[in-house]
Amino acid sequence: MRTNPVKEALARGETVLGTMVTEFATPGIARLASGAGAEFILFDLEHTGYDYERLRNVLAAAEASSAVPFLRVPDADYQFVSRGLDIGALGVMVASVESAEEAESIAAASRFPPTGKRGFGLVLLRDDFLPEGLAATLDHVNRATMILAQIETAAGLDVVEKIAAVEGIDVLWIGHFDLSASLGIPGEFENPLFVDAVDRVLKAGKASGKPVGMVCSSVEEGADLLRRGFRLLAYQIDVVLYQDSVRAGINALRAARDGAA
Repeated sequence: MRTNPVKEALARGETVLGTMVTEFATPGIARLASGAGAEFILFDLEHTGYDYERLRNVLAAAEASSAVPFLRVPDADYQFVSRGLDIGALGVMVASVESAEEAESIAAASRFPPTGKRGFGLVLLRDDFLPEGLAATLDHVNRATMILAQIETAAGLDVVEKIAAVEGIDVLWIGHFDLSASLGIPGEFENPLFVDAVDRVLKAGKASGKPVGMVCSSVEEGADLLRRGFRLLAYQIDVVLYQDSVRAGINALRAARDGAA
């Protein structure tokens, strides 16, 4: 049976580091990211053109790596949550969670009975049954599953304490661009209103024993987030990392070419 090292590390009070994929969702990406040291990979299904058939193959390949695969889905609807887990994600991130009731619905959709209401598909577990039988197998899967609730609207921020308190919500994740826009200060991450919002999410997480995560755009930003109390960080997004790396190399080579001329 698959385990969830990220969930286990968080339970021990540790911090975990990963990355986010929005463009290069190929079978080899998990192996590459894992080889680079990523402990988790967040695959985006909200803002991309990917479908479940495409991500199913990518998540299947990810099983051969040590990085834990998470899948961000666009909505709290049962079909998004349960299907994301069925195709191989060990955790699902749900965008724009805005109420405790919505969080409870997500938690129920992600766990098998008696904890939740996730439907059981025999073929999806293949040969992963524990010798102790079905009940033990479903209990193991329930305990390994992670739900990351995104706080990225003013409405979600207003009830973040209630969302954090819901059993089955494992992580609060700040969608910083959307949250800043929802607060009327798009991209103003140094604005006191946004700083206070982040502090409120961190406080809610601490009060409920739920770690808080976010994407960081640089090592310096990530170090600051760690100092503030963040426990999960996704270092950049694949398209940004690729473009920045190519730009740096091309600019250096262009300077060398011009110097030689």
